[in-house]
Amino acid sequence: MTLYGYARVFTGDQHLSPQEAALRAVGCQVIRSEKKTGTQREDRTELDVVLRFLRRGDTLVITRLDRLARSLKDLQDIVHEMKTRGVILKATEPPVDTSTAAGKAFFDMLGVFAEFETNLRRERQMEGIAAAKERGVYTGRKRRIDSDEVRRLHAEERLSPSAIAKRLAIARSSVYRFLSGAGPVPEVASARPDPAPGGAAP
Repeated sequence: MTLYGYARVFTGDQHLSPQEAALRAVGCQVIRSEKKTGTQREDRTELDVVLRFLRRGDTLVITRLDRLARSLKDLQDIVHEMKTRGVILKATEPPVDTSTAAGKAFFDMLGVFAEFETNLRRERQMEGIAAAKERGVYTGRKRRIDSDEVRRLHAEERLSPSAIAKRLAIARSSVYRFLSGAGPVPEVASARPDPAPGGAAP
C-alpha cells in the first residue's frame, strides 16, 4: 500500500509548504501539489496525475476536504471514483478515513448533503425570480430565434434583414448571422414598388 499526498492552494500568495509538511508527517511517499482553484476539475492537472497513479489498496491523503474539492458534488464524484477502484481517502483536519465505518458513513451522507445543496440553490433561484417579477424587472430566458423562419422570410417573402428583425422582434445582427451562410445578405427591396416622385403610383 502506498500513501499519496495531494496539496492545493488557490493563489500564488498562498504557500503549499504547510500542507506538504503535514502530508510528509503522516508518511506520504509521493506528494503532488498545485496552485489552482478548486471550483474546476478540468484544470487541476496534478490531481489528475495522482488519481491515475492510485491503485487498489493505495491511500490518498489530504489535509482538508476542501483541498480536494470545493463543492459537495465534486467531492462526491471523486470519492465514488476512488471507492470503485478500492482506494482509501484520508483527511487530517478533521480526521476522516474511508477505510473505517465512521468514514464510510460520513461519505455516504455526501449524497444527502449534495441534494440538499442543490435544492437550496433551486429555491434561492425561484425566490430571486419571484422578487424580480414583483419589481417588474424579470425578463425570463432570452428569446429563442427560429433560424428556419428567418431564412423563410428572407427567401419566400423577400423581406430585408431589417424587416425580418422587426417582424420577429430580434436584433438585425442576429438575422445577418443566420443568413451569412448563404453569402452576402443585401437589404432586399420590398416586393411593392416604391411610389413615384410626388407620391403618385406609376
